[in-house]
Amino acid sequence: MTSVYPGTGLLPGIVFLPRGEVLDSLVSNVNIELLNALRYHMVNRRVLTDELKHGMALTSMYQNSGIQIHHYPNGIVTVNCARLLKADHHATNGVVHLIDKVISTITNNIQQIIEIEDTFETLRAAVAASGLNTLLEGDGQFTLLAPTNEAFEKIPAETLNRILGDPEALRDLLNNHILKSAMCAEAIVAGLSVETLEGTTLEVGCSGDMLTINGKAIISNKDILATNGVIHFIDELLIPDSAKTLFELAAESDVSTVIDLFRQAGLGTHLSGSERVTLLAPLNSIFKDGTPPIDAYTKNLLLNHIIKDQLASKYLYHGQTLETLGGKKLRVFVYRNSLCIENSCIAAHDKRGRYGTLFTMDRVLTPPMGTVMDVLKGDNRFSMLVAAIQSAGLTETLNREGAYTVFAPTNEAFQALPPGELNKLLGNAKELANILKYHVGDEILVSGGIGALVRLKSLQGDKLEVSLKNNVVSVNKEPVVESDIMATNGVVYAITSVLQPPVNRPQERGDELADSALEIFKQASAFSRASQRSVRLAPVYQRLLERMKH
Repeated sequence: MTSVYPGTGLLPGIVFLPRGEVLDSLVSNVNIELLNALRYHMVNRRVLTDELKHGMALTSMYQNSGIQIHHYPNGIVTVNCARLLKADHHATNGVVHLIDKVISTITNNIQQIIEIEDTFETLRAAVAASGLNTLLEGDGQFTLLAPTNEAFEKIPAETLNRILGDPEALRDLLNNHILKSAMCAEAIVAGLSVETLEGTTLEVGCSGDMLTINGKAIISNKDILATNGVIHFIDELLIPDSAKTLFELAAESDVSTVIDLFRQAGLGTHLSGSERVTLLAPLNSIFKDGTPPIDAYTKNLLLNHIIKDQLASKYLYHGQTLETLGGKKLRVFVYRNSLCIENSCIAAHDKRGRYGTLFTMDRVLTPPMGTVMDVLKGDNRFSMLVAAIQSAGLTETLNREGAYTVFAPTNEAFQALPPGELNKLLGNAKELANILKYHVGDEILVSGGIGALVRLKSLQGDKLEVSLKNNVVSVNKEPVVESDIMATNGVVYAITSVLQPPVNRPQERGDELADSALEIFKQASAFSRASQRSVRLAPVYQRLLERMKH
């Protein structure tokens, strides 16, 4: 039988041949090492590239040592991480594939390489403490992005000691450095996403001759082959969110301003300890005009941004209530395109840490303070509305449990009505109740849940058209002057016009007020001394007082 190389006694089959200049340097001094190296490049059967499957192992003609084949989705084929340059050169006694470098035998598994490399001293201790040595010395094909001693030294000692002393966090950290399959450097192209054992995704790419991870050129040594995968040395730790505190999660997010407020308020322990919590953190842009002073009110407000449980937003449901460290009950509202907690809506994906989860919110949360009636009574702008509600017999409705969206006309809105219309409205309790019910939606709709147009059914029966454009909320095309005044049974929007149901028509104007209207204004005056002093309202009150004297 004809041999591939005369005098070697090798049988026909496949040859992985190094490129020309490499081969020339080898054969210039033929010796036993050369013959063994050549045998390791040969397989005792014909194998074409179509048969080279990802993860397969070929048995070489040197002591039956294994050769690792990887065929990647991008079409690149590697042999022991050497790139296949030219394939399927047929010969009478086999087939030749040209690779870009000499390959050497693989004898150690990943764990054994960690044990013998001096630069992995800290990694070696971490692997032992986590119990991952069994995985790294077992069967499989993994990629270990192995942090060097230098990588561990770069992070704060407090953080490192915390992770090394926490078996779960440590395991998450190490799993974030292990890819689910062997990935040779030759197969890495720009924009490649790979998944770790931790379940996170890393962006692997190239920058010139350097390999990058998440955009950073931190790979210092590549393609160290093991029997169960490949190792790349990295000089920076890849700490997953699951091993971080809330403080550490926030440091990498656009919520640093509120984190500083927690520190200043002496509440930092809630964000760095082992308490299971969820932080509702408003974006930095919310504080562009400044931050509130640190006082008792601010401290309580901050505590109401921490939920007493570690949550995941995907499991929240409409109507769910959440308890805060400040003692408040917050409601969850699920809309078509948004997920909100009270008036504040989630603006980014969750970041789930070791003990706490970070929700990035689009505004400062305002917990509800009393019922809708309590809210209206506590604001002088709505004194005339409060009087009208009481006259229409709707006080009990807006005080009881429920879910209402109230578009509340201010005193200015009532004043803007033509006297004839105001006279007729306030002189007919049934009609007044009908108009007021048209201002009350039968569900809670916060501004973050409003799309281009939402039709909201009112207690009167007709629908209100609520829209959001250029960050301005409108109802029936009338702009809202203040949104999201939260109540325990609803939400209040301040408007400067009285809404008319579709069946109503403009009324004939008149100058005189009905006696019932006189009584309502008398009630309203008790709620707002300021209204009586208003230049615009003064003439009306003067006329009312004169009539009351008669």
